[in-house]
Amino acid sequence: MRPKAGRIAAVFLTYAAAVPAGAAAGNSPPWKLTVGEYVYDGYIGSDVNLRWRADDTSAWVGTYTDRNYGTQARAGADTSIDVGKYLQVQPSLQVASRGFVGGSLNVQVGGAWYGIAGIGRTDARPYFNLNFDPNDALTFGAGHHAADGTSYMVFVVADDRFHTGQRDWHANAQIPFGDSHATLDLLRKSGLSDAGRITGWGYSANWDWPRWFLRVAYDPYQNFSLQNAWRFAAGIRF
Repeated sequence: MRPKAGRIAAVFLTYAAAVPAGAAAGNSPPWKLTVGEYVYDGYIGSDVNLRWRADDTSAWVGTYTDRNYGTQARAGADTSIDVGKYLQVQPSLQVASRGFVGGSLNVQVGGAWYGIAGIGRTDARPYFNLNFDPNDALTFGAGHHAADGTSYMVFVVADDRFHTGQRDWHANAQIPFGDSHATLDLLRKSGLSDAGRITGWGYSANWDWPRWFLRVAYDPYQNFSLQNAWRFAAGIRF
């Protein structure tokens, strides 16, 4: 199932929604370079990503390669638009080599306590995703952003196009520690995969300093395939 874009995940849908609008550090450097290594059963994949951000708008380019899938270049952009005091609209667009085009539209309603709803769609062209969730899916969730910078969120991403029953539930927390913060995400996934119907638990843990960040993640049945994946990434802001 790895080549099917509609059955795999993308950062522009889930993790744009996972951070409340306005939660990003206002004085962060505009550029972020990330290098990732993805450990599979018997081989390794590599990812390089360069992202630019100003206010609530981001644009990025990257490339992924491994010996089985080959190489795929990708690029994308996303933004958050305030519509009144308690409503944000968050569109995104992503393109990749091999003809892939995808996009999402998320809506966030509320203030310190908020709800989100979103939809993602692709052209179902081949795409090797580096995250967790179905692309062609609906997202629903709720969260809280405290005055001290701590954030909590629970959300689900569910396939509503290919009748796979694939659902990823996330419990996400962002915890500040002085000028750094940790972001923890617990994943429960289920649905049809290359191994039949599966259920599994995964997680990611990020630690961000003003200039540097580290990330480790475990994804069972990555992209609902037979592969389990460990993901390690590090980067710099400048």
